Amino acid sequence: MAAVLSGLGGVTSATPAAATAVFQNGFENPTATVGSFDLYSAGQQMGVWTVTRDDVHLIGAGFWQSSEGVQSLDLDGGLNGAIKTSINITPLLSYKVSYDLAGNPASGPTIKTGKVLVNGNVAQSFAFDITGKSLSNMGYVHKSFLILLTTSSKLNLEFSSTTNPAGFGPVLDNVRVESCLLVLCHGQPAVRL
Repeated sequence: MAAVLSGLGGVTSATPAAATAVFQNGFENPTATVGSFDLYSAGQQMGVWTVTRDDVHLIGAGFWQSSEGVQSLDLDGGLNGAIKTSINITPLLSYKVSYDLAGNPASGPTIKTGKVLVNGNVAQSFAFDITGKSLSNMGYVHKSFLILLTTSSKLNLEFSSTTNPAGFGPVLDNVRVESCLLVLCHGQPAVRL
């Protein structure tokens, strides 16, 4: 279970050393149908990601606004989907996981929800309100969190939709994992796993 590190005082206010990208993915591979989307179901590989539950939509260029590149991912196909990838890391370093979040504005519910899991533990829950959003103005927000993996040399990163009812879910783009040289990076809470 994840535990939040606290009470470290001045360590969290130190200026971090430059972060080093260990993973970057904007859902650009494979190429989805231009102006449309492609359905991927549980067990299917989608670039570096594996669909681990139900199904997802890989959104092609021109269908709606992306935050980075030309493609993005709706975590709901017809049902609540989930995707997972495995990243090689160095234990005892801090890692910043970041991503851009929006919601499919084509239909309700108004609030799209989901969670991010690291090595099977919930590291962050998220929600996005589609009020006032459109296909040309998705309203992406940048989300991030820090983790410290104490023994593992693999970071299993999973994004999962919990939107109810399913079908029009949270939208992801620009997923990144960066290592930090300090135990805790500036201004962020850390999750220890």
